[in-house]
Amino acid sequence: QVQLVESGGGLVQPGGSLRLSCAASGFTFADYAIGWFRQAPGKEREGFTCIPSSSSEEIYYADVVKGRFTISRDNAKNTVYLQMNKLKPEDPAVYYCAARTGGSCHLALRSWGQGTQVTVSS
Repeated sequence: QVQLVESGGGLVQPGGSLRLSCAASGFTFADYAIGWFRQAPGKEREGFTCIPSSSSEEIYYADVVKGRFTISRDNAKNTVYLQMNKLKPEDPAVYYCAARTGGSCHLALRSWGQGTQVTVSS
């Protein structure tokens, strides 16, 4: 069955960096767009970046992470990465990855991971 497993979360100081991983199995990973979402306590889940299956579509970044976060994928390893730099006090949340129903980031979501906690504190 389709499975997405996030890892790499933890505690980091403001201004620090973390790299999250999203390992996928159970589907043809290279054919699907993968996005990252986050949910802070008391707030709605928000999507902030997505990488499509093809370079013919641009990678999406929300303004709140643009220039600080970088999404990438390694199809040979069935893994998407999220490099987070210059972490801010407003970035703490549970971070989730999710697969779209096809290669475009404009498609509906089909599967979610269980999430990984990111905490930013001095």
